[in-house]
Amino acid sequence: MVRIGTPLSPSATRVMLLGCGELGKEVVIAMQRLGCEVIGVDRYANAPGMQVAHRSHVVTMSDGAALRAVIEQERPHLVVPEIEAIATATLVEIEQEGWTEIIPTARAAQLTMNREGIRRLAAEELGLPTSPYKFADSLAELQAAIDSGIGCPCVVKPVMSSSGKGQSLVRTPADVEKAWSYAQAGGRVGLGRVIVEGFIDFEYEITQLTVRAIDATGAVETYFCEPIGHVQVNGDYVESWQPMAMSAEALRKSRDIAKAVTTALGGRGIFGVELFVKGDQVWFSEVSPRPHDTGLVTLATQRLSEFELHARAILGLPVDVSLRRPGASAVIYGGVEAKGIAFEGVAQALAVPESDVRLFGKPESFVKRRMGVAVANADTTDQARQRAKLAAGSIKPIGS
Repeated sequence: MVRIGTPLSPSATRVMLLGCGELGKEVVIAMQRLGCEVIGVDRYANAPGMQVAHRSHVVTMSDGAALRAVIEQERPHLVVPEIEAIATATLVEIEQEGWTEIIPTARAAQLTMNREGIRRLAAEELGLPTSPYKFADSLAELQAAIDSGIGCPCVVKPVMSSSGKGQSLVRTPADVEKAWSYAQAGGRVGLGRVIVEGFIDFEYEITQLTVRAIDATGAVETYFCEPIGHVQVNGDYVESWQPMAMSAEALRKSRDIAKAVTTALGGRGIFGVELFVKGDQVWFSEVSPRPHDTGLVTLATQRLSEFELHARAILGLPVDVSLRRPGASAVIYGGVEAKGIAFEGVAQALAVPESDVRLFGKPESFVKRRMGVAVANADTTDQARQRAKLAAGSIKPIGS
C-alpha cells in the first residue's frame, strides 16, 4: 500500500530531484500536488525547479563526493535524476547500499548518460534496429571510421552531451575535422569519445513516451502515450505535436522497440524513446529515463502530462495515458544574452485560441536558450502547430 506523508514533518515522503531545469520544475510541481516534500539540486542557483521546491542545494553533480554528501544530508526516500551530467557511479554505489531508491534505476541513469552504453545495449544486446555506428577517440579514428564503412553523410556526436550540443552532420570529407572539434567543445565532460552514425534516410522522428508503472495486481506494467512528432534543428527540439500520424505497423514496431529497451533498463517512471521512421520501418535512436523535452506538448494534450505520469509511476500510483485533444508545442528562445530578462507579448500569445504559455524563469538568457514554451490545442495537429507557433512568436524577450 502506498503511503505519502506530510511535507516538512517526520512522516514526509522526501523526493530529491537532480537537475532543476524546466522539465524538473514540472516534476517538482507534480510531486508536490501529490503531497511529497521535494528537494531540488542543480549546478546553479535559482534554477526553475528550485523556485518551486521546498528547499534546494547548489552542487556540481558530476562530482561524486559532493553528490553523495547532499544525498546523505537530506536522506531522501527517492532520488530522481532529471539531467544526464551526474556522477552515475556514485548513484550505483548508493543504490547498492539500499537506503534510498534511484529512479528508474542507477544502471539506467548510467547507461543513458553515455551514448555508447545505450547504443551497445540496444543494438548488440537487444538486437534492435539502429543506424550503423562506430566510436572514435581521436580525429584519426573518426576519419578511419568514416572511410571504413560509415561513409558520408553521417552524424558525429559526443558520447556524452545533451540537447544537440556538439552534434553535427558531416556531408563531405572536408567537414570531418570541423565536426571533431565541435564535438570536443560540446561534450559534457570536455575532450573525449564520439559516436559516428551512418545517415538513415528516414521520413520523420517520433518520441514514444513509455511509462513503467504499477498495475492493479502490483506488478510493473508498460503503458504507451500516443506518439509525438517533432522538428529538431541542430539536434535541439523546436516544436512538437501529438498524436503523430503513422502506420499501424510502424506504431507497433515503435512500441515493441520502446518496451524492449525500457524493460532492459528497468525501474519505474517515464521514458522518452526517440525513433526514426520511414514507412513501416523503425530504427531506435536514443532513450531518456525521464520526461522528454518534446513531451512538453503533453501539458496540453493528455489527461495527465508526462510529468504527472512520471510522478505517479515513481510513487507507485495508477497512471492514465489517454489523449485528451490534439495539440502542439513551440519553443520560446531567449533571443538576447542577458540576466533577468523580461517578456512582452504574453497577453497576445494567450489570446491565440486554446493556447497556453510556460515561462521557465531561468535566471540567465542566451540567444538560443530555451526560456519558455507555448502549447495549443485544436481539432487537428496541423492547426495546433500553427497556433503554438503563433503564440510562441508573439512573446518577445527583452534585456533588463
